[in-house]
Amino acid sequence: MAGVKTLADQNIKIAMLTSVPEDLSAIPLASLTAAEDVSCLLAASGTRFSATASETIADAALCESANTQVFGASNYEASASPFWYLDATTGQYDADDNVAYEALRQKGSRVVFVLREGPRYDVAWAAGDAYEAFEVITDNPQRPTETGGWVKRNIPLAVQHAELHGVVAAT
Repeated sequence: MAGVKTLADQNIKIAMLTSVPEDLSAIPLASLTAAEDVSCLLAASGTRFSATASETIADAALCESANTQVFGASNYEASASPFWYLDATTGQYDADDNVAYEALRQKGSRVVFVLREGPRYDVAWAAGDAYEAFEVITDNPQRPTETGGWVKRNIPLAVQHAELHGVVAAT
């Protein structure tokens, strides 16, 4: 066995694209390099991008006594919790320091999140990296139920398209 178990801490890189790539399964390296790295701008609690249980369809033959099921449409869930960075002197919100929140704050905004697990978050993207990509539309930002910790907002996301087995393209 050559592989080792790895903790998730610091081993998840998340890029945010504000335009949808032509092919979610093979996003070009240049696009990911130019994308906003939001790995440190999102709270671990409240941020989730994942497939969920697929729809099931009952499709038994007339001669079968059991209700046979097959999997239908895939389902996904997503949410992001961007931190709010406030001016150290005035305590006021500053849009320039809140790249992730600014891209997500308007209901109906469309962005693509690309997640890589494995190399540390600060290791640059490379051709051949495996990733998952989620094209999402934003809902209204919500205040967290728990107000302890860092100032942030929870943003529900509706997944429009997802790619669970993407590979970074060299060009």
